[in-house]
Amino acid sequence: MFTYSFLQHYWWFLISLLGALLVFLMFVQGANSLIFQLGKTPDERRMVVNSTGRKWEITFTTLVTFGGAFFASFPLFYSTSFGGAYWLWMIILFSFVLQAVSYEFQNKLGNFLGVKTFQWLLLINGILGPLLLGGAVATFFNGSNFVVDKNNIVGGMNPVISTWANGSHGLDALLDVWNLYLGLAVVFLARALGSFYIMNNVADQVIRTRAREKMLINVAGFLVLFLIFLGRTLWKDGFAYDPVTGIISMEPMKYLRNLLDMWYLAAVLLIGVVLLLYAVIRTAMDKLYMKGIWPAGIGVVLVVLVLFLIAGWNNTAYYPSNVDIQSSLTIANSCSSEFTLRTMSVVSLFIPFVLAYIVYVWHAMDREKITKEEITEDDIY
Repeated sequence: MFTYSFLQHYWWFLISLLGALLVFLMFVQGANSLIFQLGKTPDERRMVVNSTGRKWEITFTTLVTFGGAFFASFPLFYSTSFGGAYWLWMIILFSFVLQAVSYEFQNKLGNFLGVKTFQWLLLINGILGPLLLGGAVATFFNGSNFVVDKNNIVGGMNPVISTWANGSHGLDALLDVWNLYLGLAVVFLARALGSFYIMNNVADQVIRTRAREKMLINVAGFLVLFLIFLGRTLWKDGFAYDPVTGIISMEPMKYLRNLLDMWYLAAVLLIGVVLLLYAVIRTAMDKLYMKGIWPAGIGVVLVVLVLFLIAGWNNTAYYPSNVDIQSSLTIANSCSSEFTLRTMSVVSLFIPFVLAYIVYVWHAMDREKITKEEITEDDIY
């Protein structure tokens, strides 16, 4: 039988995988942030929007699933972050609501705001969504301002376990420059992935040429910001916990030690970087190569997966508290009961079938590439 510790690690792996897939799927936001740069005419912009419009539901569903899985497997994180840092998460969700409204209404009869208004809303979501999500993930390494007191649940008139230490309720994350480094890196990454996707999905040579140029610029921006963030993260002290006593303390170069201790994650990280660089170099040198989204996407999933895993595995506090270090959350002190994790693990066996269905639907939707003829004959968005 699987031990409680194994189930905790297993569910952190699933959370990490969902987070990695979400970052990849934000190519939708990245492409939308380039609407006016890739499309200079109404028809060209409509091709870009129709292309991302085929996939935006997958991204939004993954975001909701990510939050739901966190709630089910690590409820104390859900109540601490989603409940305490609610302004940050509310802005993220509101930006995604803007996206859904924009797709639905921009070409509806009676749209008195105009098509461009809703396209600008897509652009706002394309920048704000990745920026804030990246900043939120960065707090896994840099910490947040909260206090956890489990004794409150059984005493007093205010049975609230987690409280935020200031009135910003999550917006203080944006005051940490290192959180912004990762947030901006995710923005550039999403735009690069969006460029890869548009090249693969839109059969228009002019748009593909523009997308290739934007891909190179945004990959450069991503690499600079991400390498600075990663280098600083691997070098700085990290939050370690003693599995016997549960005491949390600072450990020099904790995240680098995690990579060295779990050498297989370092290998996965290297493979992910190589795949991303292969996609960039092949696309830049071969003007006929339009499938860079796949090696780039797989590479991004592997890199982000490793980041999540070194934040939570190997006796590491994945959600540190900058106010009270002993309030920091670990996969051991914030998870659901063994019965809950074991029951959900049975349900998780259906995940491969869901992924297979997504792949099938994706292939069916992409069988026909977006063309000018299609958008004039059968305009979707």
